[in-house]
Amino acid sequence: MTTPRHLSGNYAPVLDELTAYDLPVTGTIPPELAGWYLRNGPNPADAASGHWFFGDGMVHGVRLEGGRAVSYRNRWVRTSRLTEGALMYDEQGRRDLTAGPANTHVVRHAGRTLALVETALPYELTCDLGTKGPYDFGGRLRTAMTAHPKTCPLTGELHFFGYGLLESEYLTYHRADATGELVLSRPVDVPGPTMQHDFALTAGHVVFMDLPVVFDAELALSGSMPYRWDDGYGARLGVLRRDDPHGAVRWFTIDPCYVFHVLNAHDAPDGTIVLHVMRYPELWRRAADGSTVRQRAVLWKWTVDPASGRVREEQLDDRPGEFPRVDDRLSGLDSGHGHITCGTSLVRYDLTTGAATAHDFGPARTPGEAAFAPADTTPGGPGWLLTYVHDATTDRSDLVVLDTADLTAPPVATVHLPARVPFGFHGNWLGDVEG
Repeated sequence: MTTPRHLSGNYAPVLDELTAYDLPVTGTIPPELAGWYLRNGPNPADAASGHWFFGDGMVHGVRLEGGRAVSYRNRWVRTSRLTEGALMYDEQGRRDLTAGPANTHVVRHAGRTLALVETALPYELTCDLGTKGPYDFGGRLRTAMTAHPKTCPLTGELHFFGYGLLESEYLTYHRADATGELVLSRPVDVPGPTMQHDFALTAGHVVFMDLPVVFDAELALSGSMPYRWDDGYGARLGVLRRDDPHGAVRWFTIDPCYVFHVLNAHDAPDGTIVLHVMRYPELWRRAADGSTVRQRAVLWKWTVDPASGRVREEQLDDRPGEFPRVDDRLSGLDSGHGHITCGTSLVRYDLTTGAATAHDFGPARTPGEAAFAPADTTPGGPGWLLTYVHDATTDRSDLVVLDTADLTAPPVATVHLPARVPFGFHGNWLGDVEG
């Protein structure tokens, strides 16, 4: 029997939790880098899963301090699903919000480090990647939580949403204040249960993406990804004013497409709202033979014009990519630049001029998502990109540090890890002192 692609090569899970100290380094780790680089991803504990998205969460972390790679550790997120075999729905159809895999992202807000998946509650982690348990904001969060919350750099608020399969829980918008207290939860009216993986935040607005990838019960019962493309659903963006969080959501029609990830968004001086996104022309369309039509994402710009009620849609590049990131201190503001993983390269885009520069790791070396680590306290200032890179020739992984000032230059530092880091999803640089 052929091993599925999502369980083969560097998608295959690792079965050991390791701790290693004083890691070997090629190059020089900048002394300003003091903190943890953490990245989450699916790593099925039983070495089997029906889809890449379903594996148990495992966080891989490297500690940098004083110009040294102090340690590496990898730990499963010990969810109720992993430790007790808990199911998301019981025989009566009741939902257990603790029963997700916590395998998609790891973020920090108000002093808490949270492992996230969009189908369930977050799980709080300790500083050494132990699992404290599910976190529901003191009992106030009663929906799942997106794996892509946004922290507003102006207010410190955490904005996020949850989506579900019942009409009462199709989409709910939440806001936590800078201290971590959940202060707002409100439903958003949408026509059906779609997969809403990400959203956009600006200084003045929240933008939801209601796109035509819909829940399919038959696919769910088969154990495969339970969503499919629906030509009849339509596509639209929903804009909510942040200063009127219980007000009306205004909807803008766009061409059918799907977006997993928003690079960034901001309010332009002319009153428009600008979003940069990784856009798929369609996703998970079923071919006549039952197979899924494969598509790739490229960088697009959407300009929402509240005055005209229209959205201008522009393709900015034709190279396939994913995992877009910016300096998070400019999340929701005009960041100027963004970074995208494109095959064996990391690409830095000038979002004003459209110019792009790339660092190519070579044909056998594949980077994951790259998180930005600041060099000083100036948002948008100098800094580094940190990413795990898998080498297919050795089947080993490194943590690579690149200088954003010259992405074409050799890596500033390459930390050689004691184990392979499987391909995964999202992570962050958690500095000891936030820039």
